[in-house]
Amino acid sequence: MFSQALVAAFIATLAVSRAEPVPSEPGPGSSFNEGANCPVTWEVDTTGVWKTMNIELMSGSNLQMNHITTIATVDGTDPTKAEFTFPCPAVVPNSEIYFYQFSSPATTNLTWTTRFTIADATGNSVPPANANQPNGDPIPWGIGALEDPSKATPPPTAGAANTSGSTAGTSSSSSPASGPPAASSVSSAPTSGASSTSSGVTRVTSTSASAAAGATSVAIGRGLMVAVGALAAAMVL
Repeated sequence: MFSQALVAAFIATLAVSRAEPVPSEPGPGSSFNEGANCPVTWEVDTTGVWKTMNIELMSGSNLQMNHITTIATVDGTDPTKAEFTFPCPAVVPNSEIYFYQFSSPATTNLTWTTRFTIADATGNSVPPANANQPNGDPIPWGIGALEDPSKATPPPTAGAANTSGSTAGTSSSSSPASGPPAASSVSSAPTSGASSTSSGVTRVTSTSASAAAGATSVAIGRGLMVAVGALAAAMVL
């Protein structure tokens, strides 16, 4: 027979295990012009693990994410500094194919924003080059780069959390368990703007190439709810 204290402790453990930063902006359908402000916001890590948090601008498919440039390294645990704004870079193409990846040298977990548009200075953009992911999922994507790749900042080198392993504008070899959420659906994989969660982020606990490409925080969350429900039922019994 499970005690209430045991169930409470179990739930608390789950909460801690899912306490990585949660990106909240850009959100579904976000579009920013080159040269204008590009804001990034997140809900902070409450465990102290993400003291060093790297923010990378990315593109590519869910199974082959490409590092474009490192935007910033910030404290992902400070609730007074849960945002970062920088001038939107000039990119090619101007399309809804870009997303941010959050990583930390202290953990192998990764989080992503939804895909968003970087338009030209007048607000013009083109559709993503690919309508479907390599596995057939209807999630638009494309490969982008800085207009001037020499301005790129290389990916973070410390820790296993960064799996892009490439310089700006080149393909990475990463095959994370899932990617940026879609922009217009509840699909787990990254697309042009839809989100798999209300906060617009997909989270993974492993960056192994053998991990299932469709695993998402939604699926994980449902699994945790089932586990908590089972414990609660056992406690009643």
